[in-house]
Amino acid sequence: FFKQKTAYVIYQCDWSSDVCSSDLPQGKAKRASAENLKAFEVRRAELEKVQAELLAQAQERGAKLDGLTVQIKQKAGVDGRLFGSVTNYDIVDALKVQGFEVERFNVRMPEGPLKQVGDFSIAVALHTDVVVNITVSVLGES
Repeated sequence: FFKQKTAYVIYQCDWSSDVCSSDLPQGKAKRASAENLKAFEVRRAELEKVQAELLAQAQERGAKLDGLTVQIKQKAGVDGRLFGSVTNYDIVDALKVQGFEVERFNVRMPEGPLKQVGDFSIAVALHTDVVVNITVSVLGES
């Protein structure tokens, strides 16, 4: 899903600085010629197009997922405390049952695993710019 892309850095320098002289032989930088600037702009346009497509896909998925309620059953005691906890793995499995593909690292649980019976609002980050909230309803079983 996330692949590391090679970043092009084009320096315009006087060749006396250490950055320019040490990065060119390693291929980390290129001279700012008209040809290299044109290639850089073409590559940047391609990368921006791919990112725009990923953002559109994430927004489409987010529109379907926003406000969804997921029910998860766990064994619990009489006081409402769970024997164990509900983690992002459990939430991803419950979403998969409902037909939504979400990676576990997309489920944001800043307070950690859920250890009580009740309804909890959980953020799902589908993209850096697309974060939706779902409700996780933890039901206790005897």
